[in-house]
Amino acid sequence: MKVLLINCSPHEHGTTFAALSEVAATLRADGIETELFFPGAAPLQPCIGCGQCGKLGKCVFDDGVNEAVEKMKTSDGLVVGTPVHYAGMSGIASSLLSRMFFSGSRYLRFKPAAGVAVCRRAGATNAIDGLNKFFTYAHMPVVPSQYWNIVFGKTAEETSRDEEGLQTMRTLGHNMAWLLKCIEAGWTQGITAPEPEKLIRTNFIR
Repeated sequence: MKVLLINCSPHEHGTTFAALSEVAATLRADGIETELFFPGAAPLQPCIGCGQCGKLGKCVFDDGVNEAVEKMKTSDGLVVGTPVHYAGMSGIASSLLSRMFFSGSRYLRFKPAAGVAVCRRAGATNAIDGLNKFFTYAHMPVVPSQYWNIVFGKTAEETSRDEEGLQTMRTLGHNMAWLLKCIEAGWTQGITAPEPEKLIRTNFIR
């Protein structure tokens, strides 16, 4: 089993990396393979709603988003980490997830997921809420911890001194490993994921 951890910070080895590394180390200790993916600090193209991914099988913009989707094809779980920018997720996270979930949701369905937010002072719960909305849209079980998945710190060194935050990351790692193993045990017993109904789309303009 494998979990993909995506670092949606413009800083490859900053506070978000420190938080995700704590989760990854715990997963590995519990026998789960991990991969830390950094899509880069360059601006990511936001989704333009062109719908071409439905025809091509991937996003028309070939960058780190398509790479993330490819990695999810062979991953069993997902953790997305973001710094807090103006009380929300980073622009990298927003662009990456919008396109990733629109073009590759079939590779995400029923795989456990969790969001991690790192902030200097405030806004982390709002960022977590934003991340969770992507997961629940794609039928992904959201993995809990002992608290909201938040670590504090302006620098990676400060983050490493947030003892409660790091414990929350470890608890998240243990909980995800447990859930992955429960799902695997279910598969061996013939318990398969439910088949989604044909999607019904409505609006309120009449």
